[in-house]
Amino acid sequence: VQLVESGGGLVQPGGSLRLSCAASGFTLGHYAVAWFRQAPGKEREEVSCIDASGANTYVADSVKGRVTISRDNNKQEVYLRMSGLKSEDAAIYYCAADAVCFESGNAAEYDYWGQGTQVTVST
Repeated sequence: VQLVESGGGLVQPGGSLRLSCAASGFTLGHYAVAWFRQAPGKEREEVSCIDASGANTYVADSVKGRVTISRDNNKQEVYLRMSGLKSEDAAIYYCAADAVCFESGNAAEYDYWGQGTQVTVST
């Protein structure tokens, strides 16, 4: 079971990024996938989650209107499109998978994790 994030990098304030989470070793279409982020000195926080079918999504208030989560189960990938990036969006972004999107938003509830991809927002 492996999740691999990609698409992070340096972006200017107001810019956009699309992060990808690629799965291998299991059928991603059977799992909900959440995106979390963690900035230095801060707790890991949930950004967004999408259920296994893609029919239901959750987006945190802190990024609502600037983030879209989607998935392509045929490609075994989940995406996080971010726009209007701010300095406070800078963090390591992780994808995590489990049976459902946990309403608690608690990272500890998710069993499978990627290694993270760094997003830096700076001029």
